Amino acid sequence: MKNNGFDRILSAGISRRSVLLGAAATGAGLALGGRAAFAQPALAPPHIIKPGTLVMSTNPTLPPLQFVDDKGEVQGMRIELGKEIASKLGLTPEYIKVEFAAMVPGLAAGRWDMINTGIFWTEERSKLMYMVPYERAAVSFLVPKGNPKNITKWEELAGLSVGVELGGIEERRTREVDTMLKNAGLEGITVRVFNNFSEAFQALRAGQVDAATSIDATAKFLEDRDDFTRAIAGLFPQTATFAFADKTLAEAVVGVLNDLRASGFYDELFTRYGVLTIEEEKFSISGPGPA
Repeated sequence: MKNNGFDRILSAGISRRSVLLGAAATGAGLALGGRAAFAQPALAPPHIIKPGTLVMSTNPTLPPLQFVDDKGEVQGMRIELGKEIASKLGLTPEYIKVEFAAMVPGLAAGRWDMINTGIFWTEERSKLMYMVPYERAAVSFLVPKGNPKNITKWEELAGLSVGVELGGIEERRTREVDTMLKNAGLEGITVRVFNNFSEAFQALRAGQVDAATSIDATAKFLEDRDDFTRAIAGLFPQTATFAFADKTLAEAVVGVLNDLRASGFYDELFTRYGVLTIEEEKFSISGPGPA
């Protein structure tokens, strides 16, 4: 990816925030007069943007990983994991619902502490943010129920229109399939981008596109719910991450994740949702982070 003006703005924004790093405030709960001890926040501004709170961004359009329930509350595997991380840090979790395209600029501008939307690791992104891999995922293509076009492999997407969320790795992978088709001497696909996955799925349901791209776990969930058929699965497997502007916060989350794996919470959560864990034994920051 070229370092265009937008990328320079993001990098500068994150670098400015990185300059503000200071010593982390530490604390521990003490048992007084027979009362239970309470965990005290080990992190404070400038490592987090709001005292006592871990502010996370999410685009809740990917059930069962992140979605809004009938009460208007965000739910899902990634939401549960984020809440547990906040709890172990002695912080109150707060979620901000936002489109994916705003995630990185918002992190650079200090609107949230952590991107919790399963942002995929790329070398370019790892130079803009501190990225912590925690999940493995691949790409699926959903089609109308019953798979009327009998699509079973990526070559059979030739000549079709595919809906996808703007700005995510799913859009990049969909465009890669378009290139693969053309390189194979086949007709390419028409890529239609939407503000979020909900809009892409609505377009598929309405017959405005022939297929829609999503990660495997979401595609399986929607197929099991009898919304669509998962025609193709397991393409482009790669790693999803949490992302941070602040290295101290990122390192603190790494420590919590390693504790959650040791306690069994991490594996139990991922098994319950049918999501693949990372293969590495220990969590860590992957990539250099902002310069």
